[in-house]
Amino acid sequence: MKPIFLKYFAVVALAVLCLNAQAQSVTISGKVTDANTGDPIPFVNVYFQGTSTGTTTNFEGLYEFTTSDPLDSLSASYIGYITRTKIMPPGTQVVIDFQLEENVISLEEVVFVAGENPAFPILRNVVDNKRINDKRNLDAYEYETYTKIEIDVDNISENFRQKKFMQKISRVMDSVDQIAGEDGKPILPMFISESLSRFYFRQAPRSQHERILKTHIQGVGVEDGTLVSQFIGSSFQQYNFYENWLNIVGKEFVSPIADGWKVYYDYDLIDSAYVGDDYCYRLDFYPKSEQDLAFTGSMWITRDEYALKQIDATVARTANLNYIEKIKIQQELAPTEAGPWLPVKNRVLLDIGEITEGMAGLLAKFYTSNKDVRVNDPKDLKFYVRPIEVAEDFMIGSDDKFWSEMRHEPLSPTEMSVYEMIDTLNNIPVVRTYTDILKVVVNGYKRIGKFDFGPYLTLYTNNSVEGSRINLGGRTNIHFSNKWILGGYIGYGFKDSEVKYRAFAEYIFDRYRWTTFRLEHTHDIDQVGLEVENLLNNIVFLTATRWGDLNRPYYHNTTAFTFERELFKGITPRISLRHKQYDPIFDFAYYKDNDIEANELGVDFQTTEAIAQIRFAKDELHIQDENQRVSLGTQKWPIFTIRYARGIKNFLGGDFSYNRLGINIFNDINMGLLGTSTFSLTAEKIFESVPYPLLANHIGNESLFYTSAAYNLMNYSEFVSDQYMSFRYNHHFEGFLLNRIPLMKKLKWRLLATASVLYGRLSDKNQQLLPPETPDGNQTLPIGALGRDPYIELGYGVENIFKVLRVDFFHRLSYLDNPGANNFGVKISFQFIL
Repeated sequence: MKPIFLKYFAVVALAVLCLNAQAQSVTISGKVTDANTGDPIPFVNVYFQGTSTGTTTNFEGLYEFTTSDPLDSLSASYIGYITRTKIMPPGTQVVIDFQLEENVISLEEVVFVAGENPAFPILRNVVDNKRINDKRNLDAYEYETYTKIEIDVDNISENFRQKKFMQKISRVMDSVDQIAGEDGKPILPMFISESLSRFYFRQAPRSQHERILKTHIQGVGVEDGTLVSQFIGSSFQQYNFYENWLNIVGKEFVSPIADGWKVYYDYDLIDSAYVGDDYCYRLDFYPKSEQDLAFTGSMWITRDEYALKQIDATVARTANLNYIEKIKIQQELAPTEAGPWLPVKNRVLLDIGEITEGMAGLLAKFYTSNKDVRVNDPKDLKFYVRPIEVAEDFMIGSDDKFWSEMRHEPLSPTEMSVYEMIDTLNNIPVVRTYTDILKVVVNGYKRIGKFDFGPYLTLYTNNSVEGSRINLGGRTNIHFSNKWILGGYIGYGFKDSEVKYRAFAEYIFDRYRWTTFRLEHTHDIDQVGLEVENLLNNIVFLTATRWGDLNRPYYHNTTAFTFERELFKGITPRISLRHKQYDPIFDFAYYKDNDIEANELGVDFQTTEAIAQIRFAKDELHIQDENQRVSLGTQKWPIFTIRYARGIKNFLGGDFSYNRLGINIFNDINMGLLGTSTFSLTAEKIFESVPYPLLANHIGNESLFYTSAAYNLMNYSEFVSDQYMSFRYNHHFEGFLLNRIPLMKKLKWRLLATASVLYGRLSDKNQQLLPPETPDGNQTLPIGALGRDPYIELGYGVENIFKVLRVDFFHRLSYLDNPGANNFGVKISFQFIL
């Protein structure tokens, strides 16, 4: 009996051991990343197929779960990616990483059943609760933010590797292959940065301020982090999906929770589950039109507050964008103590495709993490005067120890190796050569030590007066002084044998409230109606006007003193004193002292002007590029400019006494689905009689090329006014109309429309100042005046042809009987737009 019992006991014990072994728990963890970019993918379903066992990845792409019933393979799937399955290795602690390949989803694959979509009630509640959850309902907020940016070269084909340039960096390329991963594609890092800052926002009046505390920058060709540091904070990474439209790379994208969400998107209610401590609904969204500037992705909406908890939104390559293959925004939000939700983590990816065949692409990755949030404690308005401020010690103490303690999350091994790889690239001679060439192309200047030579666009010109002209110029840079800027140019025309030159000195008194004083003197040639000072914002057209036949040219000597200071945020007055000598070299004369009966003619003349100008740009954003202050435009409000000039007779040789008053209003307008518009309204009056070169000589355009600085069907010097009002309007439809036409939407062409209206008047006294002949007996060149009717030209056109060509068609509706007037014209231009 005993042997039988022992045998039975042994069998039972063995069975129990086997059952225990079979029921032993297995913990599975890992990370899911994008095979092309290496970025983590949140919200991925990781599971055993055919079961409910599994989990989803967090914002960092990490997952972990425990099961007592593992199968032999594990899968990872997510919208927009190809599902990946891997074999389960043995063990109780299993690590399985996935790298997922992108998969373009066709909208035809989305199927909806009859009845109301179950996602719609959720979305209506999201919109209804915006007033509670949107961060714009906070009086103010602030937080510490950590920002990380990486820019890489991607899509590195074998043909690209064989280029001579790439052969010389083969050692770095070997490292690239090592960090790409088993399923990933190799990328060549070009830039990486980290910054720690404090971000402040005030709702009324809308103001923001970011103080960049510390930066860590490593980039190919990046020598000084001062300018770059202003861009690597969180100010340029503010994306609020509660707004109807999000501005990304200068384009307006409609939010999947916009007030009019039903017009732009289709939705699927996929799942409901806990995300952290919040029970959430998962909604997938798709644009109704693949060409629209809209997103595809997933979002998690909380059940109790109907607040946006997490979102993963992607703009696919089918959207009407140039060069950009993908834009991805991932965001995680958390509630504040006051109620509204703030982003705590953001990840943005910008994938730029190959511009031409055989080239590589570009990958830009942005990550921000926010903590130490404080709300409803607005600062004084003067605190927000400078939207971006870099601490003076932003690079001091920014060592590895500091960053290891202050990073909101540690760098990955790949990111750590990127710093080393970029340092290696910077030490390769051919890389330094190419980056130097690129800087000259972008900046227009070649830097040698403390001096920048340029701009290269003016090195050589050829025209009817000067013949061939060579020009050499430059200016000091910040390595010479952060207070003084000295510069100028010298040029020589081989036909007129005349030396031209310019010299200037500028002193920066204050960078906080930008304050400068400038002294300059110029001896050069200019043209009536095409003066350099009026065309500085259109440098390509200005350069073009220096070629060929010059329009009513004259030599001039100009000396000017200018003082400028930003008194308050957005309010900048400028005062100047200018003396100018005119020496016309075309058939011109005027009656001296406005006395026609005396018949005393003059040709040369001088003016002395005291000028006062004030510019109001309420929400304009500036950055400082070494010793230059650069405007990035306004966010919403128009720019107002008022300018008054007083001509002073008998002071410094001035021949005329006159008053001149002008005002300009300029604004960019976002029209949402309809596109974007810009308008400019200008009015000016010269109160006294002066020779017509001192009046408003309206800019015409007789060239083949379009320019926004001119009336494109008006001839040079066709109209002169002593008082006028002009209105210019430009509208870009983006893809609003052509995206709806099946055969056209693949071309990604975009329609545009323009309108220019000019009312003007030239008094009899000013017309009578022009005699019929010059003192030499030549007939003076005539001038034209507008009558009661306005000058009107309307235009329409197509842009984005072959991604770079714009064609405008113009109709002139008035003054068609003028000599040489064209009632229709076609202009072309080349532009680099996204």
